[in-house]
Amino acid sequence: MTTPSEQLLPGTQRALLHRIATAQSEGRAPSLVAAVQRQEQTVWSGSRSCVDDHAPDADTQFRIGSITKTFTAVLVLRLRDEGLLDLDDPLEKHLPGTGVGGVTVHQLLGHSAGLGAESPAPWWERTPGALRPELADVLGERTRTHAPGRRHHYSNPGYTLLGALVEKVRGAGWADVLRHEILEPLGMHRTSHQPHAPHEGGWAVHPWADVMLPEPTEDLGLMAAAGQLWSTTGDLLRFAAFLAEGDDRVLCAASVEQMREPSAPIESGDWDSHYGLGLQLVRRDGRTLFGHTGSLPGFLAALWFSVEDDVTAVVLTNTTSGPMIGDVAADLVKIVAEAEPRIPDPWCPLPEADAELLALTGPWYWGTRANVLRLTSDGGMEFQPLRGKGRGARFTARPDGTWVGLNGYYAGETLRVVRNGDGSVNHLDLGSFVFTREPYDPAAAIPGGVDEGGWRGLGA
Repeated sequence: MTTPSEQLLPGTQRALLHRIATAQSEGRAPSLVAAVQRQEQTVWSGSRSCVDDHAPDADTQFRIGSITKTFTAVLVLRLRDEGLLDLDDPLEKHLPGTGVGGVTVHQLLGHSAGLGAESPAPWWERTPGALRPELADVLGERTRTHAPGRRHHYSNPGYTLLGALVEKVRGAGWADVLRHEILEPLGMHRTSHQPHAPHEGGWAVHPWADVMLPEPTEDLGLMAAAGQLWSTTGDLLRFAAFLAEGDDRVLCAASVEQMREPSAPIESGDWDSHYGLGLQLVRRDGRTLFGHTGSLPGFLAALWFSVEDDVTAVVLTNTTSGPMIGDVAADLVKIVAEAEPRIPDPWCPLPEADAELLALTGPWYWGTRANVLRLTSDGGMEFQPLRGKGRGARFTARPDGTWVGLNGYYAGETLRVVRNGDGSVNHLDLGSFVFTREPYDPAAAIPGGVDEGGWRGLGA
């Protein structure tokens, strides 16, 4: 039997240690702790500290800053899944009197509501939340920076509004709802609204000298839903496993998958960075990473996971600036994914064959363009171009016998199987596009055979 830490090869473990040691040294961080997860097990952890024999471990709390937003987003999606709100609802419907009630819940989750990035001065991260007792104090007089829905513009006050929305609908405080609905079901007993020992203190390191200054630890008040939480590498790995697979006690797999889909227009030229619903999405080294970064005075945090590689990395440190924490976490994922690629699950046949669905598999043509329909292991279908890139999607069945696209070009579009009078299949209708078994099949609907003379050679 091997322990989780022995599941990675010695060379991989050394590469991981070297990466965080370099980050702590070059970033001049008082302490830094990191952990990597695969198959929902911690397969490596490591830490560095400027104090001998006092390195943090998987149970040491750090402030995680904006990773808190992902927790708030999960709470909002729970309300949606329970039918208590719709993501397209205007905020005013559930939380009246804010002055920005026309923005939608979806826009707030994806930072496209056009709200300002920060609350009015003084700096909310370094002052008591008691200075902002009302939502009007968080939003200020200039509430909108951009027109809603036009662009992604990160907004801390936007997530304050979402925290207030949770409180309004649930009739309880944000921290209590969070503990009851997420932390307790997932066993995240070391994640909390306030710090609990053992925890690190936050420090600012002088930019031009090796000296430090302690950072204050403020209660953020109404801004808590945007960045209040304390957590550990152990708890954040549990949270990442949930974000990758879902957990019906908290949020189903389909809803966490929705969190990982781009939700807002991206900045011009920034094609490798998106924002979902409470999750950041980035393309690094040819792979897609999901998660979030966070910062508050004295602390930096990063959580990234690759669904395809089944690798998660968490990095926490107690300095206001220094290590490029998001890059460090991304590099940890890369090291494991490339040194020890994921071993695929054994292929297994479906438990049973559906003859009607099986008859739909194989090539279909839009005009002369070949596409292939395949059945998927989850009971759905996949429709993709036979060669190269192009329009395609995964589909799931509807009760009325049609199929709906889940992603790609045909996301939300309806696929219908159109049959002849004798029940045989004539063609597929996908958002009005006709797909036939033969190129320009004359027996099918438009475009049909097009020319009565049929196919011909050059000398015809």
